Amino acid sequence: MTLDAFLLLGSALFAVGLFGALSQQSVVMLMMGLELMLNGVIVAVAAFWYFVAPAQPDGQVLLLVVITAMTVEMAMGFAVVTLLFRTKDADVTDMAAEFKQ
Repeated sequence: MTLDAFLLLGSALFAVGLFGALSQQSVVMLMMGLELMLNGVIVAVAAFWYFVAPAQPDGQVLLLVVITAMTVEMAMGFAVVTLLFRTKDADVTDMAAEFKQ
């Protein structure tokens, strides 16, 4: 596969994730869209690292940092969603706006 194919795959993942994040009202589906967008970025960064500078470990370190940040973000997000669902019985984004009052 070429760099163009990986970049096309990454941009397709990002576009599907963006559509999912903007079109869904469920908080879980919104978070899944955000995760797809991050996966698209990871594919693009990994492709750049592999095709541009495979001998340097900078790309691998950047990928590990992004994957770790994504994992922590998703774990915290799902914990907040679970807490909101258990306490307020809210599972869509429109209900979260009522929490300000």
